[in-house]
Amino acid sequence: MSGLPNCPKCKSEYTYEDGTNYVCPECAHEWSKDAGENAEQARVWKDANGNVLQDGDSVTVIKDLKIKGSSSVVKVGTKVKNIRLIDGDHDIDCKIDGIGAMQLKSEFVKKA
Repeated sequence: MSGLPNCPKCKSEYTYEDGTNYVCPECAHEWSKDAGENAEQARVWKDANGNVLQDGDSVTVIKDLKIKGSSSVVKVGTKVKNIRLIDGDHDIDCKIDGIGAMQLKSEFVKKA
């Protein structure tokens, strides 16, 4: 056994060292040797008012948002239920009634 930690993202046992990081060849996740498995838990998502968001929360859109590739708009005051937080530029994954599955930025919503 190599003694290296499993990947915190996909739990793969095939991790390897690369300088000061560990790397998972299966999901391409990299994390610092110093951070350990708590690196993923350190991320905190906040809404426009600074309230901490969690999976399953309901949020309200605070700005008209144009939908890329469409003439539709998500209007101010649209309530979005049961959000899922993800990593990336658009960090909220959700379904909006009448529009469908979307990703939103947390800076354009407030916790309901």
